[in-house]
Amino acid sequence: MALVVVPVRYPLTKHSRRTLEEAVEIARERDAALTVLHVDLYQNGKKVTRIDLKNAVERAVGPVESARYVVRTGFLVEESILDEVAAENADIVVIGSQQASRLRRLFRRLTDNPDIDRYLRTHLDCEVVTVESARA
Repeated sequence: MALVVVPVRYPLTKHSRRTLEEAVEIARERDAALTVLHVDLYQNGKKVTRIDLKNAVERAVGPVESARYVVRTGFLVEESILDEVAAENADIVVIGSQQASRLRRLFRRLTDNPDIDRYLRTHLDCEVVTVESARA
């Protein structure tokens, strides 16, 4: 079964909800499992549980079949996302346009290559879907 990974903020922002909605739709269309990922930053000292994340997602989009809820702790959101994508051998990563910008900056520092899609395809063999922010 294919796997879609979608990183989101908690509490869900309007941008995270839009990205989540797109990921749920892609997972349904492709009959894929879905991993909803939130990264707690060590330096923020907040603790989000998987139950918190699951309840927020279900309030936003309803129950999601074949969904897994993951909360990771790290110093950099972008590195934690890449770690999760690699560890789970994801087929598709759905990210918001704001997250894509942050990942491009990280890639520039690490590889002198801001092309996220090509980098992930080359190093992790996955498809990247970037969701534009919802218009107000």
